[in-house]
Amino acid sequence: MELSHWRAPYATSPVDATVQVPGSKSLTNRFLILAALADGPSRLRAPLISRDSLLMVNALRALGADCEEVAGDGAFGPDLLVTPVDFSKPHDASIDCGLAGTVMRFVPPLAALRRGTTSFDGDPHARKRPMGAVIEALRGLGARIDGDGAQSLPFSVTGTGEVPGGRLVVDASASSQFVSALLLVGARFTTGLHLEHVGPPVPSLDHIAMTVKVLREVGVEVDDSVPNQWRVSPGAITAFDVRIEQDLSNAGPFLAAALVTGGTVRIPNWPVGTTQVGDQWRQILATLGAKVSLTDSTLTVTGAASIKGATFADTSELAPTVAALCALADSPSVLTGIAHLRGHETDRLKALATEINRLGGDVTETADGLAITPAPLHDGLFRTYDDHRMATAGAILGLAVPGVEVENIETTAKTMPQFPELWADLAATGHPVSAQTHPASGR
Repeated sequence: MELSHWRAPYATSPVDATVQVPGSKSLTNRFLILAALADGPSRLRAPLISRDSLLMVNALRALGADCEEVAGDGAFGPDLLVTPVDFSKPHDASIDCGLAGTVMRFVPPLAALRRGTTSFDGDPHARKRPMGAVIEALRGLGARIDGDGAQSLPFSVTGTGEVPGGRLVVDASASSQFVSALLLVGARFTTGLHLEHVGPPVPSLDHIAMTVKVLREVGVEVDDSVPNQWRVSPGAITAFDVRIEQDLSNAGPFLAAALVTGGTVRIPNWPVGTTQVGDQWRQILATLGAKVSLTDSTLTVTGAASIKGATFADTSELAPTVAALCALADSPSVLTGIAHLRGHETDRLKALATEINRLGGDVTETADGLAITPAPLHDGLFRTYDDHRMATAGAILGLAVPGVEVENIETTAKTMPQFPELWADLAATGHPVSAQTHPASGR
């Protein structure tokens, strides 16, 4: 099937915009899991409504939860009212994980708590994403997984209505989601959970900190005082009413537009004290040469005459946006500590190097990241590999390089269905300046 090509808007002048983005996918899907396990109905206000969150909603419905859309005050869709799973009713279920790591990793431990067989599958590339740690953990906890050699989708989980819990050792070096998946349901294990990671460092520790924080918010006792160990006490999960923070990772491309065009972008309602990895934009963008301020809960980023090259460690899911900015910088950059991105929606390191180089760039894969030397870029097709963050990286390059076409921009619906429209609005906010030199390209 031939995929659509989207001509990325080219900025002829500095942008000047205030942008609001939808809710956090990471928080939405964590709270959905907790709502399915809670001791009463829960409400998520201004949640993300996207492919990933709807896959989670549909998964919970398949397991027996009631997820109702109700009117709210969010700018991007309804609230969600969730009635928890009735674990007294056994039945079989089938789950479509799509390409959502949170669904394929968070839902199987939940399924192990109920009686019946739950089958899991997803998009073709989902079958390549690492799942072994979750599968082996469930086996270690007594759940039956079909096929002795199953280490990836598709597979089935057969539960007996309870999981004893106790001490469990895993290697979560491929994804922090392996830890979060077990912590989210650990309070419902009979004896709780003592989880220990053994192996290379766990990537994206901010996401585990997020999981611990939301667990504590709903009354779950979690002890994370010992590095690489987490103890979850058994007990109830208190029903809740929570407002979901906007997705700070998804705010990144819009903030990047300020650097690319030498303009200004403001994001209102920026949370203080958040566990979202996207809060790192404040430091990352300043290092790249932007003026960054957070005043009265509004984050304001203003670009300079050029983007500075820099070295970054563990930019996690922010790496595609950072790589696009570094490809437009005035000096070389190095991104390290992101080898785990090879197991995301696509092999992001290979994809970024391939597609930036396709446009004339000079990007080399390293063992755990990318080495980026700025080079003159030209028009052409930027492929996305069904990866939403590849699509937004291509859009960023298109702001500085006329004639960039992004393949399958629709893949941004995974976490932000409104992206093409929001991006077009952003690109149109500048006022043309005669003899304008494009800050990021030198034209």
